[in-house]
Amino acid sequence: MITSGDLLELAIDMAQNVTTKDRFDRLLKTIRNIIPCDAVVLLKRQGQELKPLAQTGVNPELLGRRFEIYSQPRFEAICESQIPVRFASDSDLPDPYDGMLQGVEGDLPVHACMGFPLYADEQLIGILTLDSLTPGVFDDIAAKTLEVIAAVSAASLKTAILFKKLESHTEHFQNVVSELTKEALIKDGGELIGQSLPMQKMQQELGLVAPSDFAVLIEGETGVGKELVARTLHRKSTRAEGPLVYVNCAALPENLIESELFGHVKGAFTGADKDRAGKFSLANGGTLFLDEIGELPLLAQSKLLRALQSQEIQAVGKDQVEVVDVRVIAATNRVLKEEVEANRFRSDLYHRLSVFPVCIPPLRERLGDITLLAGYFTEQSRRRLGLPHLLIDDEVIAKLEAYDWPGNVRELEHVMNRAALMARSDRQDQSEMTRIKAYHLGQLQSASQALAETTNQALVHHTYTSQESQDNRSGLVQEAWQVSNLKEATEVFQSQKIHQALLSSDYNWSKAARALDMDRANLVRLAKRLGIEVVKQVNR
Repeated sequence: MITSGDLLELAIDMAQNVTTKDRFDRLLKTIRNIIPCDAVVLLKRQGQELKPLAQTGVNPELLGRRFEIYSQPRFEAICESQIPVRFASDSDLPDPYDGMLQGVEGDLPVHACMGFPLYADEQLIGILTLDSLTPGVFDDIAAKTLEVIAAVSAASLKTAILFKKLESHTEHFQNVVSELTKEALIKDGGELIGQSLPMQKMQQELGLVAPSDFAVLIEGETGVGKELVARTLHRKSTRAEGPLVYVNCAALPENLIESELFGHVKGAFTGADKDRAGKFSLANGGTLFLDEIGELPLLAQSKLLRALQSQEIQAVGKDQVEVVDVRVIAATNRVLKEEVEANRFRSDLYHRLSVFPVCIPPLRERLGDITLLAGYFTEQSRRRLGLPHLLIDDEVIAKLEAYDWPGNVRELEHVMNRAALMARSDRQDQSEMTRIKAYHLGQLQSASQALAETTNQALVHHTYTSQESQDNRSGLVQEAWQVSNLKEATEVFQSQKIHQALLSSDYNWSKAARALDMDRANLVRLAKRLGIEVVKQVNR
């Protein structure tokens, strides 16, 4: 006889904080103790199919099966009922478990069979089946008892389904965060290398601003490592466990910028065949890194400003406003203050982004760091190439430190990678040490050598306009040596290098930029700042 104590035990057992598997095992074990039977199976509804989740008394291979509801009359009858269904012992409806009950070979003999439809929020979520080799064993069970068993079983299944959804969503979110953050941390290395005074100063600034939620504007030349600084800020922030979402503003098509940043709904425009979350939504709870922010058109700048001010975004084609919690880090190789003065960048957005500006020093100003970086990149190359040892000759270090690195850290990395590859190919014996020698670096020139060579070529080959006097031409040679500080010397050298590149490329900006391993737009801006321009004229 089933007592109220048995039912209370069932309810208490299901309330225990256990895993889904344990919960199902306890459910089936307790039901089997309350109602004598030979098999109990819990099945979850998946569309028009039933998927076994747990079983006792049936061969384990049952769990790999999927039953189409409407091809199994007994399952169909249970699913279409609102109350437990007791089948007659001599029912001629085929049993889906024929041949699978443990201890029974072949078709099932006359037996008792009962099924519980399991509902949650008025939706059928699964069924519970009981089978006994003793005919009529389920006939005298009170309807109230069956209702309690059905309710507890449905609650257990619903809880498991909810937990599974939460686990799935959590796992998906963690995977997204892990993938985005991991990719961000390992790309171009995950550590700021350098002990020079400019780097120490910058590290102090990063340590100061990282824990805050202030917007940060990272400025610096191409190749200095702006992305790495952004990743360092995220890693040291209170949002380190959240996503770090990267956006290359220069690569965004102007007509899709709003969609990329804020998302869109299906049908918002031609080609919008499904809803899509924007970068702000993906970065919710974390950091949004806007690289090349200076390339955003003015219209997009105004929309970005509103999002930064209110932390509210509106997807294209959607009426509702979404509130987000995003920290913004922006980076540019432009001088945004000059862009503001030239009306190419909004002053209000500039001030909103530059709450805490960080300027990354160029490699030529980081005395002593070139050696450290060369060692770092060499070790990376050694691992990738599978070499037991990869050493750097002293003359290599001297040559590296004499070069001015217009491409900054990125150029140094590429040079060391190429040198490592060439050093490996030069190795005669597999057992000997692999050494990077000076000639493996290629055509690196010291700043003074390049300046002298460029100046001489400019004097020989450059065609001056009638306004340029002989005194000015002669002064080019002396100019570099008469400057009063490093900044002026650097600008003179840059000017001469640009003149040389333009001359060798027949004054084609794109070819000159490729020769200098620079972006064309960056070259034009630098040349303009140095007072260099190409004037086309017709000789008569």
